[in-house]
Amino acid sequence: MDRDEKKTTEARLRLTEAGARISQELGGGRIVGQVLVYLYLQQVAQSLDSIGEALSLSKASISIAVRQLEQLGFVRRVWVIGDRKKYYRSADNIGSSIQQGLLSVLRQKIALFGGELDSALCLLDSQKIDNEDIQFLRQRIGRAKKLQSILVKLLGSPLVSFLAKYIK
Repeated sequence: MDRDEKKTTEARLRLTEAGARISQELGGGRIVGQVLVYLYLQQVAQSLDSIGEALSLSKASISIAVRQLEQLGFVRRVWVIGDRKKYYRSADNIGSSIQQGLLSVLRQKIALFGGELDSALCLLDSQKIDNEDIQFLRQRIGRAKKLQSILVKLLGSPLVSFLAKYIK
């Protein structure tokens, strides 16, 4: 490997590690970030074997990460004529895919939080006594429910959908 190839490889590795850290910090998992950035930086589609070899990861962990990324629209499967292996590429417009994927994840998290708020209210409503602490919790949960409702409306608004689609 000549000096330029070493620099190119080093740049790809650094970016892949940065993607891993960012993904992990956002709760997406380290391997998911590594695979996404690795595929984004490749000119041709990559097999699970080649991804695993390049990142020193097992085929099973790569497969799980690729499935998650595929469900979010970040990567897509491509067919290579004459080869039975599965090959993957990053989405054509990775920025738009990430925006849509993040919005989808955010919507799910907010919906889950709303369910937890409802469950907490049910627990409080089942209490035989109604003291100051329970009243305080009901008040705080009520405020959180209002915020959750506003976020649901905001994330479902046509303006957010429009912006997510056209901001590149």
